[in-house]
Amino acid sequence: MKASELRELTDRELEMKEAELREELFHLKIKKKMGELEDVTKIRKIKRDIARILTILNERRRKGEAK
Repeated sequence: MKASELRELTDRELEMKEAELREELFHLKIKKKMGELEDVTKIRKIKRDIARILTILNERRRKGEAK
């Protein structure tokens, strides 16, 4: 997901999206351990999406503190 798409979401929506991605990441890690995961790069993509979400949330919180 692109950062520009994520910036359009509200804080609550971002938090929900983060929770969904973390759950998906958990399941992918289990599949990887069991040898069932074919696309290993999906784990990296999800980790990056989570990082993007956290970055946007932190930017918004810092912006709110500055005011």
